[in-house]
Amino acid sequence: MSTDILAHMPGTITEILVKVGDQVKVDDEVIILEAMKMENPICAPVPGTVKEIKVKVKDKVENNQLLMVLE
Repeated sequence: MSTDILAHMPGTITEILVKVGDQVKVDDEVIILEAMKMENPICAPVPGTVKEIKVKVKDKVENNQLLMVLE
């Protein structure tokens, strides 16, 4: 079963803290999203393995855009 990680606000990706194949725990920071001049960490909602990363650094994202898939 996979879990999608979505952007919770529009902004710009400033850091991707994991790579495909990495194991993550609940609340691990996986992406940093800059919005309104503030860095907002995006955290893993469930434990799992990073299956896909759908964005890259400097990408502009919209609210609810798919950022990453965990397995």
